[in-house]
Amino acid sequence: MRKFLVLLCVILLLGAAVANAQEMIVSPGDPIVFGVSVGLSGEGIAPLGEDIKRGIEIAQSESPTLTIGDVEFAIELDVQDSQCNAEGGVAVATRFASDSSIAGVIGPMCSSACFPAAPIYDAAGYSSISPSCTNGDLSRSGFTSFNRTASSDYVQGANTAHYVLNVLGITRAATIHDGSPYAEGLVDVFSETFSEIGGEIVAADAVTVGDTSFQSLLSEIAEVEPELIYFSGFPAEAARLMQQRADVGLEETVFFGADGWKGTEVIELAAEAAEGTIATAPVPVSATEEQEAAYNAFLATYEEIYGETPLAPFHVNGYDAYYMLYAAVEAAGSIDDEGNLVIDRAALAEFLRSYGPVNGLTGTLECDGSGECIISPTGVFQVVDGVFEQIGIATGE
Repeated sequence: MRKFLVLLCVILLLGAAVANAQEMIVSPGDPIVFGVSVGLSGEGIAPLGEDIKRGIEIAQSESPTLTIGDVEFAIELDVQDSQCNAEGGVAVATRFASDSSIAGVIGPMCSSACFPAAPIYDAAGYSSISPSCTNGDLSRSGFTSFNRTASSDYVQGANTAHYVLNVLGITRAATIHDGSPYAEGLVDVFSETFSEIGGEIVAADAVTVGDTSFQSLLSEIAEVEPELIYFSGFPAEAARLMQQRADVGLEETVFFGADGWKGTEVIELAAEAAEGTIATAPVPVSATEEQEAAYNAFLATYEEIYGETPLAPFHVNGYDAYYMLYAAVEAAGSIDDEGNLVIDRAALAEFLRSYGPVNGLTGTLECDGSGECIISPTGVFQVVDGVFEQIGIATGE
């Protein structure tokens, strides 16, 4: 209740300031600032946020300035750690929404941060573009500020259920989630679809983020003999579940999951126990030769700058979010008689809600007015010799 009252007070205070916040003014010589809200701390979280931040940084390195009329403005990033939780989402949203120099926000990263942040951005008239908040209800909750360059979990969860049943031939599954809106929502979609098409959910459990011992839970699951464990969460808990399942005789049970833990960190944490595990994640669509060339060039740049392959799945989503915000500022901005850049926040929001069709690295971006801007194919990846390799595409068939 206390958190709710604090959030309500913040929203009311911001709402009172909306009338004065609808026009943003950037003086000649000052930068246009893009807020970036991602998780940059915590085991299993930081690599996801770092990966998104790198995608945004690459886009900024390509397009570091924006010219409107005859006036050129530099673009700067204000990167804040929203920690992949409600408290972090509220803290960063409150900071950004009270800062008149922020043109818009790329983020948050996690649905647990997106849900409480959205009303704050709504009240302040600010727009956000999340690269990775995938809970399906985010675009069905009436938020006016929320947009995303990632597919809804209504897509990923349903596609995964069809793949497990129709491709792997598995009919008995156990589910585990970590209690976050992302993880619970994804498990709900997977379970509902899996049951509808003929599968059986033989156990449904949850873990607490930060816990390290899961043998009791896994022992209970082992008693019902599932063919597959579907875990929705993040790398730290995923790795420990992978390791500890062998202790209760589940080492031959397929361990399956999603984009929340699909990345290099889970392999580092779980070591040999990660071998053979499977996870889904969105994959880019190269509809044209130009898109494919751009995507390959992006990957080459990423590895050249950072000295390693991408850490997680959402680097290109951050890249595309940067260019969406860039285009929105360009469309909503004008130069006044004194050479100031004036950005109409309402026009910027309207532009984002009707953005596209535009070919991005994730595919063709085309926003439908609710915040949904893309439906990406669901790639299926398996750990082979310590590396995730794509083994297929999950579809609703």
